[in-house]
Amino acid sequence: MLKPLTFVVFGLSPTTLIGNAGTCKFRQLSSKAANIIPKTRPTREKEEFLPFSAFLTDKHGRQHNYLRISVTERCNLRCTYCMPEEGVPLTPSQKLLSAAEIVRVAKTFVQQGVDKIRFTGGEPLLRKDLPSILGQISELNLKSIGITTNGILLARLMPELKSSGVTSINVSLDTLIPKKFEKISRRPASAWFKVWKGIEMAELMGYHPLKINCVVQGGVNDDEICDFVELTKDRHLDVRFIEYMPFTGNKWDLSRMVAYKDMVEMIQSRYPNFSKLEDPVTHTSKAYKIPGHVGQVGFITSMSEHFCGGCNRLRITADGNLKVCLFGNAEISIRDALRSGISEEDLLNLIGQAVGRKHPRHAGMMNLSSMKNRPMILIDHAKFRPMTKRHVTPKRRLDNLQLTQRNIIPITAMNHYQQASGSFYNYQNHARLFQTSSSNSYSKELSHVDAQGRVKMVDVTNKQITTREAEAEALVLLSDLAFQAVVDSKLKKGDVLTIAQIAGIMGAKQTSNLIPLCHPLPISKVDVQLTLEFEQKGIRIRTLAKTTSNTGVEMEALTAALTVYDMCKAIDHQIIIKDIHLLKKSGGKTDFKFSDEK
Repeated sequence: MLKPLTFVVFGLSPTTLIGNAGTCKFRQLSSKAANIIPKTRPTREKEEFLPFSAFLTDKHGRQHNYLRISVTERCNLRCTYCMPEEGVPLTPSQKLLSAAEIVRVAKTFVQQGVDKIRFTGGEPLLRKDLPSILGQISELNLKSIGITTNGILLARLMPELKSSGVTSINVSLDTLIPKKFEKISRRPASAWFKVWKGIEMAELMGYHPLKINCVVQGGVNDDEICDFVELTKDRHLDVRFIEYMPFTGNKWDLSRMVAYKDMVEMIQSRYPNFSKLEDPVTHTSKAYKIPGHVGQVGFITSMSEHFCGGCNRLRITADGNLKVCLFGNAEISIRDALRSGISEEDLLNLIGQAVGRKHPRHAGMMNLSSMKNRPMILIDHAKFRPMTKRHVTPKRRLDNLQLTQRNIIPITAMNHYQQASGSFYNYQNHARLFQTSSSNSYSKELSHVDAQGRVKMVDVTNKQITTREAEAEALVLLSDLAFQAVVDSKLKKGDVLTIAQIAGIMGAKQTSNLIPLCHPLPISKVDVQLTLEFEQKGIRIRTLAKTTSNTGVEMEALTAALTVYDMCKAIDHQIIIKDIHLLKKSGGKTDFKFSDEK
């Protein structure tokens, strides 16, 4: 190893140059020495030959080229390990970093050597101007632009994220059991399916590997570790198990902390050839793999085996504070510096001083549990929103949990859920009778045929304009092969449930063109839900239509079933569409509700 050489740059204070294996870095001895670092970022081809920034190199020689930026404190989940049950006060919006400030901070760090930026929250996808921020960041010639999300909004925003330059996605998912998801996240179990749909969408759009972050808690979800590992068999997933970490208000308990080595033993008892991979020095995750599996597994061992020696991460909180260590309570306000009109040189000095004070390692597991630190949600995690009673899911709703058009369940989750609560529905095949608010009568005339049997269109001119709703339902029965293909979401023509939902909405809006005697209506709402019926190997379609008009929307609510047939016939034609019926209607002269009682 070469000895340190001391030299003088004209007009500057001394700087120490360290040579090692053909690379070099400058270590700052005074703040002015950083003037040798270029103010503008060179091209990627040339930067490998330049020293890393003195401002982002700490006194232990760690070079910080990875920046995590929290863009919001808000979240649509409220996970137990993330924050206290009573919630946390959110920072007023005017005290959060603006989009322009986020971009300026990012540019400053990139000019000094940062080549990887990850956006976090709260839940970053709740920030409406995030695509604009991402678009500007993508122009900085970074190696990686990442998002850490809880996945609730991911499926809907996936195309926009892709086009904005996002290169990697981490999704937080702590359980494969929807009901357990409710316990952990303090949100309805139905939200689990939105997360899974986001995972499916990200995979389809080429995010390989897609990282799944799972915080493991003893007695909560440690029994699912091997089920998560099984997901890596045929999917390009990097499932990362995170040791339960203490933050202010999350009631950390050592008895619930499952150590990395214990998790490895659990997995190896089921997969004996589960083996360690080689990790780069700056990686936080210890990588493992089962030979033959497409994906891999990682362990983030912050508590039992710290990885501080290779730490290359810095964090900017949503309110603009720089944290040089996730577990450190020391922060400096970049926001206040920016708003005071600080110069670029003074801003770099401020950052350099904070990085220079970074400790060689965090305080250790037991010390961390008693230290004051922000709740995780206010640092850079992806889970929080204040809880109110209206968010609690009634037991009846859980027992009849519906699988919406965005919900495709992995087989492991399907098995868990069926064991926990039975299948999603258990409809009996018995006689179905119609019941209206008025007594049944067979003396009424058919509305679209006159006394001579000629076709006529009903005149609704004098009918009262009211808000009218109708709900309808149909059941599409599939062969075992076609049903499994739907579950696996591998049909050649795409995602059956999503496309059928879109076609159902379009069909409802075009009903007057499809059925000649229907009136064209101003449709104000169409909602299509598709539920997988595991016992019957079918898809139950439920549609709601709404209008403010002088005639009803029953027909609009009855038009969604045939698309599923078209999507599945590529597998085989053993498909039956049955039980097409109106569930209820309201807002007209008479209300109606379907009854299955004999």
